Amino acid sequence: MGDRLFVVGIGGTVRADSATEEALQAALASAERAGAETALHDGQFLAGLPHFSPSDPTRTAEARALVEAVRRADGLIVASPGYHAGISGMVKNALDYLEDLREDERPYLSGRAVGCIATGSGWQATVATLASLRGIVHALRGWPTPLGATVTKTPDGGQSEEKNSFQLETVGREVVHFGTLSRGALESSLAGKR
Repeated sequence: MGDRLFVVGIGGTVRADSATEEALQAALASAERAGAETALHDGQFLAGLPHFSPSDPTRTAEARALVEAVRRADGLIVASPGYHAGISGMVKNALDYLEDLREDERPYLSGRAVGCIATGSGWQATVATLASLRGIVHALRGWPTPLGATVTKTPDGGQSEEKNSFQLETVGREVVHFGTLSRGALESSLAGKR
């Protein structure tokens, strides 16, 4: 393991100036300020991933890069727009590739802190999407951070930028904090096995 915590960001859309991607970048910047090294797998990257097929072990270079980054990660930040009360297909497809980690010593997202961010035009879409993301993280054995961010922008202004910034800053810091605790426990456990 390197000296710095490694946090992987997954999310975004193919839309230029995507609010989801901006939110993810802000949370990753917070993780960097807390001392982490980060890597971003944004909407453009996710759009290039083929549909995940569990019956076909062939993987593109991009799919292998995503899986290897998560394998190495101490924490993740996942951001999705709220599409019809759920996560986007692109984000779900990227998370489906984590099935390739099932046989690892740390299977799926085991022992990793995961910050969840949902964006949308209103509270109903973001809250439902955030609940979906947290459920997926639990299913993958990850630890959702205590605060999940719901970033809303409505025609009348929605949430204040200050509230959105506070949430994204907190998510980034919590991923680093809990990732550091988890890494320390893992290193102690491995040292005890030697």
